[in-house]
Amino acid sequence: MLRQFLGALGILTTLAPDRIVEVFEAIAVKNPDENTVHSWFGLLIRVEGIVLTLAALRNGRLYAWLMNITGIFGAVLFFIPRLYERIAGPLVYENPESVEWNEHLTDGVRVIGAVYVLLALLDRRRRNRA
Repeated sequence: MLRQFLGALGILTTLAPDRIVEVFEAIAVKNPDENTVHSWFGLLIRVEGIVLTLAALRNGRLYAWLMNITGIFGAVLFFIPRLYERIAGPLVYENPESVEWNEHLTDGVRVIGAVYVLLALLDRRRRNRA
C-alpha cells in the first residue's frame, strides 16, 4: 500500500509541481506573496515526482534506496527540524532571507520526520520478511 501511495504522490508531483509549491507555501510560509520561487524549482519537483513514480512501480533497488534515504532524512528532520528551514529557504526561494516561516513549522517538520522514519522502518521490515 505504501508503494501505491508513493506512486500516486509521484504522479501528482510530476503533473502539478506548481500546486505542490502553493500547498507548501500555504502551510510553511507566512508571507508567500512576498517571495519568489526559483524558476527551476518546478522542474526539480517534477523530477522528484518521476523518481518517486519509477521507484514505486519497480519495487527494487531504487525503491529500497529511496526508502532508506527517506528514513535518514526523516531522522534528521526529527532531531534537527530547524535545519529544514536553512536548507529549504535557499533551495526554494531566490531571496531566502525574506522568507518568514510559520511558527508551527518546526513541530510540523518533526512530525513529518517521525512519519518518514516510521515508513522507512515498516518498509525495511517488509523487505526483510520477503
